Amino acid sequence: MENKYYNQIKNLIENYEINRKVRYMQDNHERLLMNWHIGKLLVEAQSGMSRAKYGDGLIKKWSLELSNLYGTSYSYTNLKNMRQLYKLYPIGRTLCDQLTWSHYRYLLPIRNENERNYYINQVILNHLSVRELREMIKNKTYDRLSYADKENIELITDSNNTHLTIADMIKDPIIIKLNSKDKRLDEKALHKYIIGMLETRFLELGTGFTLAGHEYKIQISNHNYKIDLLFFNVNLNCYVVVELKVRKYHPKDIGQLQFYVDYINKNVKLENHNSSIGLLIVKKKDKYVIEYVTNEDIYVTTYKLMV
Repeated sequence: MENKYYNQIKNLIENYEINRKVRYMQDNHERLLMNWHIGKLLVEAQSGMSRAKYGDGLIKKWSLELSNLYGTSYSYTNLKNMRQLYKLYPIGRTLCDQLTWSHYRYLLPIRNENERNYYINQVILNHLSVRELREMIKNKTYDRLSYADKENIELITDSNNTHLTIADMIKDPIIIKLNSKDKRLDEKALHKYIIGMLETRFLELGTGFTLAGHEYKIQISNHNYKIDLLFFNVNLNCYVVVELKVRKYHPKDIGQLQFYVDYINKNVKLENHNSSIGLLIVKKKDKYVIEYVTNEDIYVTTYKLMV
């Protein structure tokens, strides 16, 4: 009898929560569209795109009237943001429902379309909160992509969200937050500290990483070796072997990493998985030496300590 009533209560709560989430998504969609339409009307009232920036006096006047009627959501700053939303996205259907108006407010000041697309994609892929998006922008995550990555970043859609590459995911440098009391760590302790931080900061490392092993042990011809970190990336459908060096890059590091990647390919990777990828993280890299790294499945990036 108790189970009967418990299940009824559980069903009521589940239905409420589902409906609440649906209402939230509907409200968010309506809010975005309303703000977009307000922005469109503001531009039209100011005689079109080319003259929109000269109509701030009109926005100031209307913001005072609308704020008195409906509250601070229609302040001068917010109306300018709505106008900017329309100017950046003149086709309303290009707005992403997975982002809230609060997300877009942090994206509107970004003039570079590729940069905006990058952050929008990160919100979609990683379900970023507004606070997490703000932190990514503050940490200049886009700036730490390699130059080639920035040329043509398209917004993720249902048809292209599986075409990410490792270059789309790995930052350079990877930011590692260091407590001020830990500034004097020796090399061995620093290595352990950074590895621990990388375990829990997949967003800083990239997108879609799942930890498969810390100091992953392998044995070859009675010799034991430890891979610093072994990830599986669900977007790439492959293992990613990560080695960290708390010093400058050295060419022999590539040989060691390739050795580990070959082992994972032969002994861990399944038939339906793509070839494994190696990622070397170093304190400083020499771009001239790295030009001679011929294996396309080996990548080198750097880390930066921040207090």
